[in-house]
Amino acid sequence: MSVYAIGDVQGCYESLRRLLDIIHFDDTRDRLWFVGDLVNRGPASLATLRFVKSLGDRAITVLGNHDLHLLAAAAGLRAPKSSDTLADVLAAHDRDALVDWLRRRPLMHVDESLGFAMTHAGIPHIWDFDFASARAREVETVLSGNAYAQMLAAMYGNNPACWNNELEGMARMRTIINYFTRMRLIDAVGELELTYDGPLDGIPKGYKAWFHFYRKVPPRFPLIFGHWAAINGRSGVDDTYALDTGCVWGNTLTALRLNDRERFSVDSVE
Repeated sequence: MSVYAIGDVQGCYESLRRLLDIIHFDDTRDRLWFVGDLVNRGPASLATLRFVKSLGDRAITVLGNHDLHLLAAAAGLRAPKSSDTLADVLAAHDRDALVDWLRRRPLMHVDESLGFAMTHAGIPHIWDFDFASARAREVETVLSGNAYAQMLAAMYGNNPACWNNELEGMARMRTIINYFTRMRLIDAVGELELTYDGPLDGIPKGYKAWFHFYRKVPPRFPLIFGHWAAINGRSGVDDTYALDTGCVWGNTLTALRLNDRERFSVDSVE
């Protein structure tokens, strides 16, 4: 059995199918991990969601910021942006089943037997592994329960920009979500800078890529993440695997085979 982690698909369904052909994915024995952002900006969010859902327990996906945005739009809490490509999902006859499935996906996945962990954007260095896992469970519990719409309505915004243990209610939920799904830059005390999405050589003074702090806190498992297309799948940090290679921007879609850490990529065909 091979396990492949795949970068941000964002509705690039044809590229995904081509990548699966390249790796000779066998759905009777192989497994897929997705780093989140299955949907949006690309042309086929609906086909992508249907396909990943159809794989059942052969596929695991964590939630990304675009996935959460779809959930908010489907709940009528947020009007789609002009750049969104979510209309096919929102108009689908199976929309409710897809949305219900999506909102029950985790923010953080850990496989102790394989020895890997995965989140969409990363894990801040101010949280140890167990603390991060517990914070993910907090949000997942609300998201899968009856109060999920209240949380989705309140999740937008850049503040609080830094974690503290006294945070409560929706401010607490928003902060956890921002660390797991939007983080790129952070400072020494854990304050997020959520506006920058460029390359590593243009980072504003006072901040670093989150994984440059994270490397100083030896993680329990190698960590897989996406979200940051501008670094083109390269963190430069051991055991920290960036997989967003900008397929939706016309670049490539990338898979990492966890068994031997070999990478596979295909050019975008969208």
